[in-house]
Amino acid sequence: MPNKRFLRRIPKTDLHVHLDGSMRLSTLIDLAQSHNVELPSYTEDGLRETVFKERYRNLVEYLHGFQYTCAVLQTPEALERTAYEFANDNYDEGVRYFEVRFAPQLHANESLGVRDVIHAVNRGLARSKAEWNARPEVASGSEPPYEYGMIVSAMRMFTGSFSRYYRDLVRLHQHAPKREAFGMASLELARAAVAVRDEDGVPVTGFDLAGQEAGYPAEDHIAAYDYAHRNFLKKTVHAGEAYGPESIFQAITDLHADRIGHGYYLMTTDMIKSSQITDRARYVRALARYIADRRITIEVCLTSNLQTNPDLHDLSEHAYHDMHKQRLSATFCTDNRTVSHTTVTRELGLAMRAFDLHPKDLKNSVIYGFKRSFFPGSYVDKRDYVRRIIDFYERIEREEGVS
Repeated sequence: MPNKRFLRRIPKTDLHVHLDGSMRLSTLIDLAQSHNVELPSYTEDGLRETVFKERYRNLVEYLHGFQYTCAVLQTPEALERTAYEFANDNYDEGVRYFEVRFAPQLHANESLGVRDVIHAVNRGLARSKAEWNARPEVASGSEPPYEYGMIVSAMRMFTGSFSRYYRDLVRLHQHAPKREAFGMASLELARAAVAVRDEDGVPVTGFDLAGQEAGYPAEDHIAAYDYAHRNFLKKTVHAGEAYGPESIFQAITDLHADRIGHGYYLMTTDMIKSSQITDRARYVRALARYIADRRITIEVCLTSNLQTNPDLHDLSEHAYHDMHKQRLSATFCTDNRTVSHTTVTRELGLAMRAFDLHPKDLKNSVIYGFKRSFFPGSYVDKRDYVRRIIDFYERIEREEGVS
């Protein structure tokens, strides 16, 4: 059985991780004090006790802490600092490639546009990457380089209280149906993401849809995802986290999703809402088979799901068990390093123990992360990078005696 040293040494990915849910608590406290943002506590232990807990009653409570992190991430300096520290924390535990996701419209204000937000985050990430790739073992070519991509997230729904950007949008379109305004915001974000990628050369590699699933269907955001699709921007969707298989079906069919965030309720027949689906078991089997055939990768977030699902008492009950039996493409992610008190290394260790994974299964999952990433380079570049990652992984296997 691979030990913690092995799990830390191997090259890893994190394809589903939120910037505002992964900032250092010390930085949150520092920025709150300098930006006059009121926190429930100004000590790390106090914040863990009052906000960032080990277990939450539901997803709503889990998301409570984001009001504080988003409140301090309203300047270029705060965004760049947080992104820089975030990248360092990932690279330090052997994450060779991550795709950090964030919602620029949560951080935009009268002096900071959406494109400014993306550029600020990229400056922090690029600085960290340059420093880590300057290390002798990487610069010499004996180890593969550290890389990253960025995923911008639209919100399924919002109110004016979410941010200054959304407050202004709600005010300007106060007579429009709310769901229409949601689609307007996501389409504008998709346009900005493509522009920053194509005109500014920033590695925006994917588009995401986050937020409350129930009552806020994917179809509201078809125009945004069509725009991303037509402009060759890869697509992922939070689906099946707190809603049933139909949400995952909508993500794939309406939004052209290349990957699914969470997908926890993929095979849960009891979560199907539509009365038109009479044979629920058949529907779930067909959906899982379609996902498997298309190699649509599930971004599995074990600790996060355990924290937000009251009915999940032990990870051995997690839906990944069935995903693995169905041979779905799945890779383990953190979701939120700070909110969930976790790292990729920890998630892999939990998976090994909960599902009794063979080292070959672990390797497959890790390599899926690299293969199914939205790598910012060409296809040839990606193949070369994945090959170097596999060679590096196998070198560590030999050195650690794992097979």
